[in-house]
Amino acid sequence: MKITYIATYPPRECGIGTFTNNLFKSMLGQNKPDEETNEGFVIAINDNDLSYKYPGEVKLTIRQDHQEDYLKAVKYINLSGADLCILQHEFGIFGGQSGVYILPLLHRLEIPLIVTLHTILKTPSYNEKAVLKEICKMAHRIVVMSHKAVDFLVNIYDVPNEKIVLIEHGVPDIHFNPGKSKKEFKLENKKVLLTFGFIGRSKGIETVIRALPAVVKKYPELIYIVLGKTHPNVLRHSGEEYRVFLLRLVKNLQLENNVIFLNEFIDEQDLFKYLYACDIYITPYLNEAQITSGTLSYAVGVGAAVLSTPYWHAAELLAKGRGRLFNFNDSDELSVTLTELLDNPEELKKLQNKAGEYGKRITWPKTGEKYLALAEKIVKDEHPVLAKKETEPDLLILPPFSLAHINRLTDDTGIIQHAKFGIPNLKEGYCLDDNSRALLMVLMAYKQMKDVRALELSPIYLSYIHYMQNSDGTFRNFLSFNRNFLDEIGSEDSFGRTIWALGYLLANAPNDAYYQTGKLMFFYAAPNFEKLKSIRGIANTMIGISYYLKSNPSDDSMTERLRNLANGLIKHYNENQAPGWDWFESLLAYDNGILPLALLHSAEILNDENITKTAIESMDFLTSHTLKDSYLSIIGNEKWYKKEGERSVFAQQPIDAMATVLMYHQAYFVTKDKEYLNKLYTSFLWFLGENDLRMSLYDFETKGCCDGFERYGVNRNQGAESSLAYLISHLTVLQAYEEFHRSDLKLG
Repeated sequence: MKITYIATYPPRECGIGTFTNNLFKSMLGQNKPDEETNEGFVIAINDNDLSYKYPGEVKLTIRQDHQEDYLKAVKYINLSGADLCILQHEFGIFGGQSGVYILPLLHRLEIPLIVTLHTILKTPSYNEKAVLKEICKMAHRIVVMSHKAVDFLVNIYDVPNEKIVLIEHGVPDIHFNPGKSKKEFKLENKKVLLTFGFIGRSKGIETVIRALPAVVKKYPELIYIVLGKTHPNVLRHSGEEYRVFLLRLVKNLQLENNVIFLNEFIDEQDLFKYLYACDIYITPYLNEAQITSGTLSYAVGVGAAVLSTPYWHAAELLAKGRGRLFNFNDSDELSVTLTELLDNPEELKKLQNKAGEYGKRITWPKTGEKYLALAEKIVKDEHPVLAKKETEPDLLILPPFSLAHINRLTDDTGIIQHAKFGIPNLKEGYCLDDNSRALLMVLMAYKQMKDVRALELSPIYLSYIHYMQNSDGTFRNFLSFNRNFLDEIGSEDSFGRTIWALGYLLANAPNDAYYQTGKLMFFYAAPNFEKLKSIRGIANTMIGISYYLKSNPSDDSMTERLRNLANGLIKHYNENQAPGWDWFESLLAYDNGILPLALLHSAEILNDENITKTAIESMDFLTSHTLKDSYLSIIGNEKWYKKEGERSVFAQQPIDAMATVLMYHQAYFVTKDKEYLNKLYTSFLWFLGENDLRMSLYDFETKGCCDGFERYGVNRNQGAESSLAYLISHLTVLQAYEEFHRSDLKLG
């Protein structure tokens, strides 16, 4: 039998990685003569684009926040000949909201799945619950390490009891002589207390330190060792703030000779020497929400006398005399208990013996044997029939998201509107259209990816918009490279696109300063909303108002403005509709998808059946003329498409592809019809070569997008409009599929 493991893995410093390494070795160590040989390999999860020098069993790595890596991994697994996959699950090790990136991998997996759950939350968020329920649905068995975990899965996550298997956390079968271990660490004449593991506020180490002064008065030779690094997530966000706090506390209590901090992530051999050297092991966690603790299992496994607060795993594991409990954050009770045990060596010995007896049952060889038996039962005895997977887009072909070309086009004034090939064309200067699109794109990128560069770019585009606003709330459009105005008032299209970007900002502002600036400009422009005549200017404005109303639903005045604009657009539709022509004009021109898109956004806000009906009818009409033969064929700008005339194929432009992608995304959001996701994805592939010319518009070298294609071929210039259209479409694809796995599958 061949088994693949998905998890973090050494040398990455992670408890789950250590667990996986022990599981891998203990399962493959079960091979016996004259029996089928078991083999396996590991898919390792990397964090924050770090790389590690992995051992030979790691055949592939997944960068935590790169969704395409998950899809590459599942392709590798499905072609590897593996019979079964074992996944170690912890929310923090997978990318996407609540680790949602793991779901597409699991949905595409073509072999049975065992999932080991290291964290099961009693009060999960909606997304945490949804993701975990979906994982449990796809798993053939779910392994947990405590009875409390079984209870949570059944009663909170609705997992069938027969799917759940309880296998205790394994403990390395490592033994040392306590006396020799103390001597090696020069602790022969000391009373040794120990806490080990990653350090963070939730560990409650200050509870132990505050308990020590009274104990040290009677036992001045007492040493408390805190062994472990600060947790990497804590270190990234708070630095060593907690460790510094503990050091100050030690100094204030004059315990410098009694408390030792060892800021190390040590190997298991040395760790077990410390465990055998200690007299009492302590886990003083501050709250009950800990379903599994590997450190506690290790301490019990070596037969240590254990004191712990009553978090879930401790309350269960230390029952029946295997340890002692004290209340959360109760230093006085801990002080009394420590003194009592140090005063009574016989009682201390009883605790050690009880723990040691239990520890013999949970060594890794025994745990590995249980996992292997479970795997063999699933593969050989149950012959699982894998559920037919939904057909999904292959996101592997998406190039990595990159702002490289946008950086190239942007200076401290704004984004340059045109380029000669991949080089900014400074002669053409700037325009409002593109700076508004750029603001929309970077806000999307920051919201979805927390892209720091996107956040840095956003005030440049926002300040350009502010500079171009006139005293009557309208906007100029064009600015020369030397910052001279080139027009008095811009097009209604540029006005509408600006309102769209500002409305999105008001719904998704990264900070209050940007929100307040955007709000001033939005409402300064508002008196012009109902003066608009251009249907695309109206449509873009409707989208901006809709985004604004998502975060300000009680603004009745703006709601009525949206309703009036939507009715105006429908009036155009009714005046031009005819048998076989369900459209707003007597021709299909440019940026066509923006018109149904605006009505779909309005339908979400206004809940008006007529608006929804018109949106769907017009979208279906556009689809019938542009999305056939399994690829998007945009109406070309060469001649457009007049009613009863011939449609133009050439001069296809990226903004039309973007509008189509956004249209199908919003259609999916409104209707929850998964077919719109397939259409969205098909439309996006236009950028990557699924088009009439069968040529990619995306430039993999410059990370820009070409301006479209003509009869002679691709227009290789890569201006702001086309590159932003590509990036907004790219972000929409990623957003749509995260929403799909989080919501549309109902994930529970």
